[in-house]
Amino acid sequence: MEVINTNEVQVPSEAKYDRKAELQAFDETKAGVKGLVDTGITKVPRMFVQPSNIEDSKIHSNKKFSFPIIDFDGIKEDPIKRKNIVQEVSQASETWGFFQVINHGIPSHVLEEMKDGVISFFEQDTEEKKQWYTRDLTKVFTFNSNFDLFGAPVTNWRDTFTATTAPIPPKPEELPSVCRDVLLEYTNQVIKLGDTLFGILSEAIGLEPNHLKDMGCAEGLMALGHYYPECPQPELTLGTSKHADNDFLTVLLQDNIGGLQVLHQNHWVDVPPTPGALVVNIGDILQASSFAFKHTCLETYISYHL
Repeated sequence: MEVINTNEVQVPSEAKYDRKAELQAFDETKAGVKGLVDTGITKVPRMFVQPSNIEDSKIHSNKKFSFPIIDFDGIKEDPIKRKNIVQEVSQASETWGFFQVINHGIPSHVLEEMKDGVISFFEQDTEEKKQWYTRDLTKVFTFNSNFDLFGAPVTNWRDTFTATTAPIPPKPEELPSVCRDVLLEYTNQVIKLGDTLFGILSEAIGLEPNHLKDMGCAEGLMALGHYYPECPQPELTLGTSKHADNDFLTVLLQDNIGGLQVLHQNHWVDVPPTPGALVVNIGDILQASSFAFKHTCLETYISYHL
């Protein structure tokens, strides 16, 4: 009988296929998808194979649309520029639900160091990384593959870490040393940017600048780092299935590989990797809270994500 090697745990792949057993065996390795790749697999394990109608769910580029990029230069010093920025954010939020921000105030070296920090975590020694593997959501820092591994109909080709850094700052020992310093620096910078974004969004829906912040929208922050190892059969699986973000705002730091797309007017549209830019997604909770931005977008990322 043919078997699939999930990091030294063999699971049948023929007629008596037991998906639950394969998922359990994979999870028990605590090595994630990167661990599978490190074993030298040449076939995608069955648990990762998308349904036969994968072409319907795969992302296809439509180049007739241009993803909105908004320049925040002068947003705090120039009232005229701020007014124009508010209008641009309002338009992009209502028609797209997404936009890219440049000149947002976070130094480029911090962005690059954060991307390097994500890679460093996932590419460190497996035994060192395993100590962080958990599905206990009460932990400040977690590493695993697919948060919905045992509930989703198909498994994505992706490993992820999460770090909750606000409202209660983590203790140093609660974060991996390989990415601790830059993770704290980056998330502190994102919190400041979040204050600016919530102020602009408040004005965009005709409210006082502090309105969304006073509602508590900016109190918490969770950082997610996604890692997509090289896949031996990329036509069979996806890094991240289409979805919407159940939060107030997502601030996404994209790598230079590309692959991120959003659904706009029933077309998948590329989000081009732009040096120094951050992608902002108006989350479902903010849409429901404001009753102003009614556009609901789905996004899929095939990049390192924070």
